[in-house]
Amino acid sequence: MASQRGKDLLLKFWDAGGAAFATVAGLRAKRISFNTQSVDITDSQSAGRWRELLAGAGVQRASISASGIFKDAASDELVRQAFFDGAVTNAQLVVPDFGTIEGGFQITALDYAGSHDGEVTFDIALESGSALVFTVL
Repeated sequence: MASQRGKDLLLKFWDAGGAAFATVAGLRAKRISFNTQSVDITDSQSAGRWRELLAGAGVQRASISASGIFKDAASDELVRQAFFDGAVTNAQLVVPDFGTIEGGFQITALDYAGSHDGEVTFDIALESGSALVFTVL
């Protein structure tokens, strides 16, 4: 994958009213992490006392974190409502020249901040709450 602009990494939420994904406005920094829990099956007869892991048995998850500024009332409302509903919401992360990750995510943190001589900013954290689908671009 060649170098890409960070601004091209897009976080989108499903907008049932518009029946499409809406880009969350004003994001300045975005990050996604994939993790798999390992299942240790080591026993007294493991070769050389080395740890053994059970392939394909761990729980997989994805975490998204982002921060930014508010620019668009409609997308801001999508984020706010998803948080207060506490539901697992369909979201999409577009990684240019790589692919799209889509599935259910729950907002686990939503922080607002601002100073008297600056704009209001927010930080958001999401955790996967369903199977994710990866589509190559």
